Amino acid sequence: MDLGASWIHGQRGNPLTVLAREAGAQVVATRYDAAILKGPSGRDIDPDLRGAEQILRGALAEADGKSRDMSVLEALQASSGWRGADEGVRRLVLYVVNSTLEQEYGAPARQLSAWYGQEDAEFGGQDVLFPGGFDQIAAYLARGIDIRLSAEVTGIAPGHVRLADGSRIDADAIVCTVPLGVLQSGRIRFAEPLAQKRLAATRSLRMGLLNKCWLRFDGIHWPDDVDWIGWLGPRPGLWGEWVSLARTLRAPVLVGFNAADAATEVEGLSDRDTVAAALEALRSMFGARFPAPRAAQITRWGQDRHAFGSYSYNAVGSRPSTRTELAGPDWDGSIWFAGEATSAPYFGTAHGAVLSGRAAAEGILATD
Repeated sequence: MDLGASWIHGQRGNPLTVLAREAGAQVVATRYDAAILKGPSGRDIDPDLRGAEQILRGALAEADGKSRDMSVLEALQASSGWRGADEGVRRLVLYVVNSTLEQEYGAPARQLSAWYGQEDAEFGGQDVLFPGGFDQIAAYLARGIDIRLSAEVTGIAPGHVRLADGSRIDADAIVCTVPLGVLQSGRIRFAEPLAQKRLAATRSLRMGLLNKCWLRFDGIHWPDDVDWIGWLGPRPGLWGEWVSLARTLRAPVLVGFNAADAATEVEGLSDRDTVAAALEALRSMFGARFPAPRAAQITRWGQDRHAFGSYSYNAVGSRPSTRTELAGPDWDGSIWFAGEATSAPYFGTAHGAVLSGRAAAEGILATD
């Protein structure tokens, strides 16, 4: 299963749509209206969340009028809509916060900027999955290119990169697309100081966390006409979002998502305990006889030393211009920075990474 990127988010005008077509990759659309919402004891809940969404929108609108930025959670708790809501409505609001913000950006609501947290653009059209795997895009782009696998970079200097085995690769220009988490970790040593605005941007942005627990069963034991399954469990956000491959691929597979704080907590569990926790949630939703999975694949992106997270988000204090300051050339054009974290309109996405890489390549060619 795809452990990282899985979807093309919005097909119309998306560069990944063109690449998928050129690569001959099959795609299958998922639908957000093919969804159910379960209560703590498995009872079906009306998935009409417009009232809860209105409270969240109102809170963010009130925050827009403040003199300083604040977190989404702070804005929500200070809002008139939240103060006037009963406990049941508040649970629905927290579910909306998790499903639409924390899951989307991998960011805890207590850190996500109320002003700029949602300053990303979207492409129109359907979201689609790759039955044959998202790596078809990478394989297509890699044709005819000299790619060194298992060649970990430990240092970068004007004109060359240094590898972990002590060797070096010379280059007229370097495009650095490592995840923001790797830049922040200091694992790559830069031989010369980077621009102050770039260093400040690296410190200001945050790395989000979204983890998957893919489970394969001996058959489909849940509604086979839905793509999305939400759960209002006893703890908001924990195992609250699921995707089923039953309708799209006729496959007996579920993926449970955990984001932000819940993702960090679940990362501390063993594989066995993670599957047990996922199964406990599924049995709460669908009954005690829900079977155990036959196989599982689990991500821990926060512990992955080549990522240290899933993708970046705008924390309190970040601005859209922060990403522009991270992108582009340094060292008189001998190094360029790209990747999703440098994309002001499309951060956190594979298409944002592709577009940023193209912009860097065009910039290098223009100064050649």
